[in-house]
Amino acid sequence: MLISLMDDTYDSHATIEECRLLNAAIQRWDESATSLLPNYLQRFYIELLRIFNEHKREVAIRDTYHVAYARKAFQDLSAYYLQEAEWLHQNHKPSFKDHMSLSAMSIGSPTLCIGLMVGMGDLVTRESFEWAAGYPNVTISCGKIACLMDDIVAFKGGKAKGDIATSIECYMVEHRVTSAVAISKILSLLEDDWKTLNQALFQHHAQLPMVRRIINFANSMPLFYAEKDAYTFNIHLKDTVESLFVETIPM
Repeated sequence: MLISLMDDTYDSHATIEECRLLNAAIQRWDESATSLLPNYLQRFYIELLRIFNEHKREVAIRDTYHVAYARKAFQDLSAYYLQEAEWLHQNHKPSFKDHMSLSAMSIGSPTLCIGLMVGMGDLVTRESFEWAAGYPNVTISCGKIACLMDDIVAFKGGKAKGDIATSIECYMVEHRVTSAVAISKILSLLEDDWKTLNQALFQHHAQLPMVRRIINFANSMPLFYAEKDAYTFNIHLKDTVESLFVETIPM
């Protein structure tokens, strides 16, 4: 929820100057930074600090550093959102490579991969968090899968995302190809990223509990982006949720 609220703020609601102030406050991570913000952002910022402090109290004392790593990942995400806002403000048209480098992070999945590790107790160590905080290929590929699947359903639905151009649009412009060719390329890249996730199971034995969580998280992406953007328009999840938790199973 916090990530969605912050994403919408940077994308749609805040001016570029407010975006800069919000990022400055999040990087400071202190109640004294509240005064930097307009009233409507002060409420969000105070609640953000409260939630992270609450999580810190909930985990075991020896695991409080877990929350510190999650906070740093959230601060990184804020900086990525600001970069996207700056591009939009400047009417900057990024290359396909630059777009993917930023969007794979700003989609939020690498941040959530670190968040998934909080509270895992003895299954993770400080070294595990250091590994994840370096955003290894497995977390980047998780982000790319979410980003590319989101872009495909948004483009096919005829509705652009409200922020910077999608990966499909960037590829079409840079390589002067049709949308069909661009989508074919994107699907090929998706296959490569799924392979990266599978390879991670064999390459990161010491981090296997985290790798499995990251892969399980990536495996949820088709639920949200297989045909329509069910993350943004959650009415598309209605039938799935009802079939799992409401309707009886035929005997």
